[in-house]
Amino acid sequence: MNPFKKDSKQVSIFVTAGYPNFHSLKGQLLQLQQLGVDFAEVGIPFSDPMADGPVIQETSSIALANGMKLGILLQQLEDMQSEIYIPLVLMGYLNPVLQFGLDAFLQRCRSLNIASLILPDLSVELYETKYKSAFEKYGIPVTFLVTPLTPDARVQRIAQVCQNSFVYLVGQTGITGQGYDISNTLSSRYAELKTLCGSTPLFLGFGIDSKQKKEQAFKSVDGVIVGTAYLKAVKVGNEEEFLKGLV
Repeated sequence: MNPFKKDSKQVSIFVTAGYPNFHSLKGQLLQLQQLGVDFAEVGIPFSDPMADGPVIQETSSIALANGMKLGILLQQLEDMQSEIYIPLVLMGYLNPVLQFGLDAFLQRCRSLNIASLILPDLSVELYETKYKSAFEKYGIPVTFLVTPLTPDARVQRIAQVCQNSFVYLVGQTGITGQGYDISNTLSSRYAELKTLCGSTPLFLGFGIDSKQKKEQAFKSVDGVIVGTAYLKAVKVGNEEEFLKGLV
């Protein structure tokens, strides 16, 4: 059963583990759960997060300075497992996962009921040729990214691989956190991508920063993922107000 398939449109929030403080994650996840967020994306801090904009890069640097590491994050998730029931997605980069040990990491993910993994620097080709068997051995679904410029055939291929999770639509070509308008042209392309994904849910991320933009996105995709705008609110201690205005 795919936990990301729902009749209603969904909102997901991205949090950076270990930001703003070493022990912030539990309180953040409990708050997201309480305010009705559908699932949470937990960012694994990394020194060179190439897909991320300056805000998420800064939170990653602070989290690393706070002492957050992959093994510690997994332990924190284990300690709160009985209290968090919304689906959790881990987002990070391949290098820390391989350093931790792929099998050991996937085994921990299975014991933590991680709903999916997003590794932006892992291509679908590399996944299928080198890592797919390990992911399937532990039953950990994977999520890949597409953009409005991704060729249709590739979108369909990715949607097939992601049928137990979702496809992450990068709203525009670029890094996270760049604001943009969802024009009619973009909106119609999003709808095309949604059709190409078939039964695999399609969620829009990168640049969703308001309820208005969320409602625009809902017209053509299954849900939105909000990262930079939420982390900006965390920085000024305004996250509850921001979430209530969004969800």
